[in-house]
Amino acid sequence: MENNDFFIKIVNNEKGKGLFSNRIFKEGDIILEEKPIVCCQFSWNSDYGYLACDHCLRPLETAQENAQRLTGNPNLFLPYSECCETNKNLMTECPACGAKYCSIECQNEAFQRYHSVLCLQSRMKDESHSLTQLNETWKQMHYPPETATIMLLARMVALVNQANNKQDVLSIFSQFCHRTTNDTHEIAHNLLGEKFVGQIDVLRQMMQTALNTEYTAHWFTPDGFRSLLALVGTNGQGIGTSAFSRWVKNVSALDLPKDQRIYIDKLINRIYDDMEEVVGSFLNNEGSGLYILQSSVNHSCTPNAIAEFPYSNNTLVLKAIRDIQVGEEICTSYLDECELERSRYSRQKALSSLYLFVCHCDKCQTQINDPNVTSDEELDDDDVSS
Repeated sequence: MENNDFFIKIVNNEKGKGLFSNRIFKEGDIILEEKPIVCCQFSWNSDYGYLACDHCLRPLETAQENAQRLTGNPNLFLPYSECCETNKNLMTECPACGAKYCSIECQNEAFQRYHSVLCLQSRMKDESHSLTQLNETWKQMHYPPETATIMLLARMVALVNQANNKQDVLSIFSQFCHRTTNDTHEIAHNLLGEKFVGQIDVLRQMMQTALNTEYTAHWFTPDGFRSLLALVGTNGQGIGTSAFSRWVKNVSALDLPKDQRIYIDKLINRIYDDMEEVVGSFLNNEGSGLYILQSSVNHSCTPNAIAEFPYSNNTLVLKAIRDIQVGEEICTSYLDECELERSRYSRQKALSSLYLFVCHCDKCQTQINDPNVTSDEELDDDDVSS
């Protein structure tokens, strides 16, 4: 695939595809914007009251309601309400199952693409229904922090079942990497370890019971289901949205008198401190989605781009974080900032278990002779020596 800004090509057998620049991108430039083929909110995230559109994950709380819930303070007041982007007048819900949406457009799109199948087979308020039981079983197997949800797989099946041209949709999903192992380095995906064998088969059988799998039968053989889990595990892009963070961004852009700016900055810092005490790092509506272009972007421990969600919905924006030259590979980090600061051995361990590859980026190559110890072990050694 190629356009004026970037092109995709095969890098090697281990990495597969990569995204490369067709022009110079300056720091801060947007490289691409993309909506997912399918996405879904994490199961525990939803159950804990993180209110998000069932289709696009846009927040369904006002910024003030969001801040009140996350701080545990129902009396908290946010000034400048015009900086809140949540419009409750546009919200709607499925009359059959109660799924909530930020707009009638999202509701209609969800119904036309996958929700009709899921809603006809399920009334999510019915705790005895097979899809509800599937979701509950997944939750008991996978506690927070979440990186995936079985309901994303259910939406994938529904998307195929509801499509006019089912082969076209299956062909799209086949483009994603779905290796369960990296044979070159004898790595198995961490969702597929020996301790999960029994769980995987339970989930496979429950999904077959809950959904019509006629058109996706190859996904529900034992090996096919492992590949499906690996597809989601290696390609799923985390999505995070927050009404409060959007309010913060909009308030921060206001031209305020100095005393008001000082007051607002102190208020924001205090609220974030209170949130950290109550919910820790669990601030956002969180879910996972599959993006065709983004899935071609490889990892680097010294990335030149970052994936963001600036519209507080599932639209992914890939942005340059330093200048990128013509022909240069565009890379993001699959690890967060804290993980990037850990030892080479720690980074390699995380990347191999989650994404089935050994990183050969410039940073890893310069640290190739570093000792094979985790950052935690390094800290322990420092404590002993001090």
